[in-house]
Amino acid sequence: MDEVWYVAYGSNLHAARLGFYLAGGCPPGGRRTYPGCRDPRPPRRTVPVSLPGGVYFAGESRAWTGGMAFYDPALPGEAAARAYLLDVGQFADVAAQEMYREPGADVGLIAEAVATGRATLGPGRYETLLCPGRLDGLPLLTFTAPLAASEVRWRAPAPAYLGMIARGLRESHGWDADRIVRYLLARPGVADAWDAAAVAALVAGDGPALTAGDGPALTAGTDPRMTAGTDPR
Repeated sequence: MDEVWYVAYGSNLHAARLGFYLAGGCPPGGRRTYPGCRDPRPPRRTVPVSLPGGVYFAGESRAWTGGMAFYDPALPGEAAARAYLLDVGQFADVAAQEMYREPGADVGLIAEAVATGRATLGPGRYETLLCPGRLDGLPLLTFTAPLAASEVRWRAPAPAYLGMIARGLRESHGWDADRIVRYLLARPGVADAWDAAAVAALVAGDGPALTAGDGPALTAGTDPRMTAGTDPR
């Protein structure tokens, strides 16, 4: 297995935002500088996907402040996501940075997650690796918290973070503003803390933005929109 799909459902829905994990640097509106991957090349392909389950916000982001996005496959509905085709070493380095570890060592959880659907490195944020299915024969892999949405206290995301997710939804799925607002307002952690007008302002473009020049260019896939299967093998 040389390549895997990294599945993003939070701020990395925005391709230029992912570029800082690959090439290093600090994104506009963020508070963290990323060391980058050993291999900084852009993904080979990127396609929009939908995962069974949902996204919720909890904890405290050291990069943005406010709640962080986590994926829970047990939530009702579907989670809008974006799959990036990376080599295994790149994925390991992205995973290390999400886990606040130094990139450079392979993550041994990959094989376990692909075989069983789930692997946990530790109790921290994004230290649980999930494989919700395959796309074009290659595993889809994403990170989340070890606890379900029902087991944690939800927390509202910061405006810069939620705005980045909104722009990523538009960029990856081509949704119009109304659909993005409805999707975000239905997320636990947003629904009870944000009103429709405030979310609509973010979707309209308020807050820090990234441009194509802020990260490495991506090669867009030609596949139609796909829904990930639930078979981890």
